[in-house]
Amino acid sequence: MQGLGRHGALTADDKALLLSLELNSRRVSAGEVLWQESADVDIFCVIKEGWAFSYRNLGNGSMQILKVYLPGDIIGIRDFGFSRRLAGVAMINEGAVCPFTYQQLFELFGRSPALVAGIIAVAVRQQAILTERLVYLGRYSAHERLAHFLYELYMRLKRIGAVEDNGFFMPLSQEQIGDALGLSAVHVSRTFSMLRDEGLIVRDRQHVTLPDPQALARLVEFNDTYIDESLPPAFHGFA
Repeated sequence: MQGLGRHGALTADDKALLLSLELNSRRVSAGEVLWQESADVDIFCVIKEGWAFSYRNLGNGSMQILKVYLPGDIIGIRDFGFSRRLAGVAMINEGAVCPFTYQQLFELFGRSPALVAGIIAVAVRQQAILTERLVYLGRYSAHERLAHFLYELYMRLKRIGAVEDNGFFMPLSQEQIGDALGLSAVHVSRTFSMLRDEGLIVRDRQHVTLPDPQALARLVEFNDTYIDESLPPAFHGFA
């Protein structure tokens, strides 16, 4: 859980507790459903390798992708306190996940206030990403939606060391991007072409490069506070 280390000072014991949640790693295939929406909440997962997404199936047969999960993210923490899943989760590409139970989470909470604070911070930041998505889906053009989405991925991947020379691996299909942004696959393709013609995006299959990341950020007036801001000083008293 690389994210927790950035949300507060962790002791050696805290890090050992975190590693204990990642002992039971299992391989998962591309497209594998980790759980369906409305299923019982029984486990959570750390995504160790690969990408995943949460989703809701809509009555008209379409899908809304809610969040894209990257290596190190905790999946399912949004369901904490509910008996049924709020959304389904599926893998985008092949990878590995580390499932853990409520009991393991409660044991961790009882042994480390610092990790309680860190996990709360992770959950709140996941909610902040959903809030930003709501804002730009409701107020931005297709051109701006895609630009915002790509820059947000770039920032998140940069935090886990998965960006090199302003480029990154992105296994999402055009259909999946469309399901995340409320656009058709054709519209996504056309918008990628517009961003390419403006010199903002270079895409080669599953690899994306941002020739000038700051120009893309300026296009959508991107505020990275919800991704990059550290915990308030008061949280460090738990460490």
